[in-house]
Amino acid sequence: MALTVTRRTAVTTVAAALAGSVAVPSYAQATGGGPQRRKPLRRAHAHNDYLHTRPLHDALDHRFTSVEADIFLVDGELLVAHDPVDLDPSRTLASLYLKPLAERVRRNHGSVYRGHHKPVQLLIDIKADGVAAYAELHRQLHRHRRLFTTYAHGKVRPGAVTAVISGDRSARAPMEAQQVRYAFYDGRMADLEGPAPASFIPLISDNWNNHFTWQGAGPMPAGERTKLHRIVGAAHSRGQRVRFWATPDLPGPERGAVWLELIAADADHLNTDDLVALEAFLDAYDRR
Repeated sequence: MALTVTRRTAVTTVAAALAGSVAVPSYAQATGGGPQRRKPLRRAHAHNDYLHTRPLHDALDHRFTSVEADIFLVDGELLVAHDPVDLDPSRTLASLYLKPLAERVRRNHGSVYRGHHKPVQLLIDIKADGVAAYAELHRQLHRHRRLFTTYAHGKVRPGAVTAVISGDRSARAPMEAQQVRYAFYDGRMADLEGPAPASFIPLISDNWNNHFTWQGAGPMPAGERTKLHRIVGAAHSRGQRVRFWATPDLPGPERGAVWLELIAADADHLNTDDLVALEAFLDAYDRR
């Protein structure tokens, strides 16, 4: 069911969060030991999550259900960074994400959020050397295979975490060839008309600016709103989820307006670097 709210109330909510009048939550401890007073936010995606002070943990404290990590393969190790200049041997995918997730799921008796068993998404963006990086990634995911949603010989077994591989497109071929894998593929808009099933491509992601001119100022053009609803509807009919990156993410009414239109279209993920603002926004307008 579409969510009906006014642009004014959406802007007020975002402004309140940014002004500091919306409290930062003290529950949902990253160790999994704290009480879960409110449900995880099913649409909340932490873009460039590793740039936060406490990668993964900050997002989970704010009840996000999807986090994104960019990786490079360096000397046989998967390092987390957006650009090569930022590479740090101590910041590995295993230390920042895989091991903390495994420990949290162990403490929470099989789920990332205690009492909530829908998988949390770990979106892994391979920045270069897709074939080699994916080969190493597969080895690391195999070490934690009980943690992850698994595809095996045509069947999908849900886990506490679903890994989805994005970025360098050369990773696709070796993934498609596998009979057993612990990750899935992040498709693009062209995949809505392609043969690959949701058991391989559960997520359709694309650049907002490749499909829409509207940036949140004034009403969304009717034709673009129709297009957005059509894209989401087509993906959902195939059992796939939808995420747009490069949506407006600076504080202000434009960001809130775009978030509202995405919610009204039932898009599955809202992309942000601002954990506090999106949490406040979704608490107000996405309580389903």
